[in-house]
Amino acid sequence: MKHIIILGDGMADHAVERLGGKTLLQHADTPNMDMLARLGRCGRLQTVPEGFQPGSEVANTAILGYDLNKVYEGRGPLEAASIGYEMNADDLALRCNIITVGDDGTIVNHHGGHLKTEEGDLLIRYLDEHLAAPVNRELGTDRVHFITGIQYRHLLIIRGGSKHIECAPPHDHPGEPWRPLLVRPAAKSPLSTPAPSRPVSCNIVAAANALSPQQTADLLNDLILRSQALLASHPFNASRPVKANSIWPWGGGYRPRMETLQQLYPQLKTGSVISAVDLIRGIGHYAGLDIIKVPGATGLSDTNYEGKAEAALRALKEQDFVFLHIEASDEAGHDGDLDLKLRTIENLDRRIVGPIYEATRQWPEPVCLAVLPDHPTPVEVRTHVSEPVPFLIYYNGITPDAVDRYDEVSCVDGAYGLLRLQEFMQTLMSI
Repeated sequence: MKHIIILGDGMADHAVERLGGKTLLQHADTPNMDMLARLGRCGRLQTVPEGFQPGSEVANTAILGYDLNKVYEGRGPLEAASIGYEMNADDLALRCNIITVGDDGTIVNHHGGHLKTEEGDLLIRYLDEHLAAPVNRELGTDRVHFITGIQYRHLLIIRGGSKHIECAPPHDHPGEPWRPLLVRPAAKSPLSTPAPSRPVSCNIVAAANALSPQQTADLLNDLILRSQALLASHPFNASRPVKANSIWPWGGGYRPRMETLQQLYPQLKTGSVISAVDLIRGIGHYAGLDIIKVPGATGLSDTNYEGKAEAALRALKEQDFVFLHIEASDEAGHDGDLDLKLRTIENLDRRIVGPIYEATRQWPEPVCLAVLPDHPTPVEVRTHVSEPVPFLIYYNGITPDAVDRYDEVSCVDGAYGLLRLQEFMQTLMSI
């Protein structure tokens, strides 16, 4: 049995008055997901452990079967792995968004006007040249380094930085004043950065170069303020109606220690991850999956759906497992764009789920197909929420339950009931 997970990032939502009190999944035209719900079995999954924020890095790691209390180090290290940066023992890696802040002092968006990767690269290289060197002179050699990622999602490395800080994810605070959200030391944090789980030799290296949580927060806030001054005068922003005018670091952590999926599930010998998002590729890297990059995969509503479906089918013919991640619905949810999010859900159904089902049902080796979001990103909230998400599982020969539609309400009555965290992957791998 082969297995594929099709994940629509942020696809789940709340009931919307404009849609007659229906959720977007209830309102959208999704004949393929509804068919698989009728033919298969459904349920709901709690993807965010108690005490964790409902970030995609948390939810997707849990969906793949990992205990977050054992492996979680933040979003930055996952993105570092994705772009090929090998973290040193004393590196603090942070996700570094390029965002838009308004003249009124609020966060306008978390993406700088949906930057293209070449545009983000231009700005990140400029910041690395103008911000890293002065900081290095003040705080030591090679202290700060900016690294290009994808679109607005980049990487900031602080050598010897402390992860015991509180950083606000910018997508959680659209329209809010940004100054109260600046970095601060964690309420409960040790005096220095070395993680207890690191080898002793690494701790010795890190301790000689370590910043306290307060020093780390001060450094990051200084970088934010200075980036705003630099980006405001950059020629790139001169004619743009939506300015890319500030960095925003968050999601910091050290290099994680994760078993591969092959170690967790011996029946899974080979697998791949397909995503346009760095952090998902980073999870896949540490999970021991091959990373497949699809031309034209943007992470937005204009992504190459057909290319992703074709890549997933090619990989699944040769391997045991594919994790196919589609970001578009999450981005539409963060933008509060109801019509666009509906369209991304329908595109996922018509251009991903349908073709993959039609192709795999003719294969001689059976394929187990699962569809779910990682978390809701309600369009009227514009940020992630920690609520159970609906899922469906189908394979030829499964005994159907009574659910006849795929949505947040119908799946409550699914035969799988409410699963928690690693139970989803454990259930899938038992098929």
